[in-house]
Amino acid sequence: MVGAAALAFGWLIADRALRPVQRITETARRVARSHDLTERIAYAGPRDDVKELADTFDTMLGRLARAFDGQRHFVANASHELRTPLAINRTLVDVAVRRPDATEDVKRLGESLLVVNGRHERLIDGLLTLAGSENTVTDASALDLADVAGHVLDQAGAEAAARGIGTARELSPAPVAGDPVLLERLVQNLVENAVRHNRDGGDLTVATGVRNGWAEVAVANTGPVVPPYEIETIFEPFRRLGTDRVRSDRGSGLGLSIVRATAQAHGGTVTASPRPSGGLTVTVHLPARWFVPGNGAEAAPRRGAASG
Repeated sequence: MVGAAALAFGWLIADRALRPVQRITETARRVARSHDLTERIAYAGPRDDVKELADTFDTMLGRLARAFDGQRHFVANASHELRTPLAINRTLVDVAVRRPDATEDVKRLGESLLVVNGRHERLIDGLLTLAGSENTVTDASALDLADVAGHVLDQAGAEAAARGIGTARELSPAPVAGDPVLLERLVQNLVENAVRHNRDGGDLTVATGVRNGWAEVAVANTGPVVPPYEIETIFEPFRRLGTDRVRSDRGSGLGLSIVRATAQAHGGTVTASPRPSGGLTVTVHLPARWFVPGNGAEAAPRRGAASG
């Protein structure tokens, strides 16, 4: 009897002693899930090791919050400071080549400068998007990847048609929650890469749907045969496949890097697989979010649903 009482008393003491540690653990889990760096433990217990641990954790959260705020301000300032001179250069060159007295040499030089300026604009835009998309999205909106993919395909239709590339749409509903601008850029990069790294007269297929609780968008194209060992490198910044490494007119080299960063920021993944006849199939999986029409409220998830 005495032993049982001592055991119960010891259990109560241990539970009371560990309760603050459990509170710290629960707070850390909430921050990890919500990415809300404004939350604090604010432990008001006696000054002991637990109090020191809680205060250290709060201090770390404060420093992380200031670091993320600083990064956001830097990206905003860099966006203005880097884009403005390029916009001015583009305007000046465009005016110069359109002057009635412009010689053929001036026009050729101006066209070359506009191409270089355009590539620098795409590079800066890609870097800024990559910097912004590496943070987890906290302010998400409801949207359907099928609608986004349809809009992007409409925009890319002229470039694909000019090269004789046939496009196929297999767009089933794929509802997600996320940043509309970043997700449109994700799909746009997938389609642009599939067009620009395609062969003339090739094919392009874009499919969306939901499978096992994940919304997906898959883009498949024809093109050169891609060795399996090069697959992972295409998601690294400034890496291109085969002869595309020396082509400067096919984008900034950040397209799939932005796709991967954006997918990860939305809790998703991206994979690529080579097609036996040449080209790639790139698939992005994002958590499916079903919303009730009219009020934007999230409905119960439909596990096991498959479409597309």
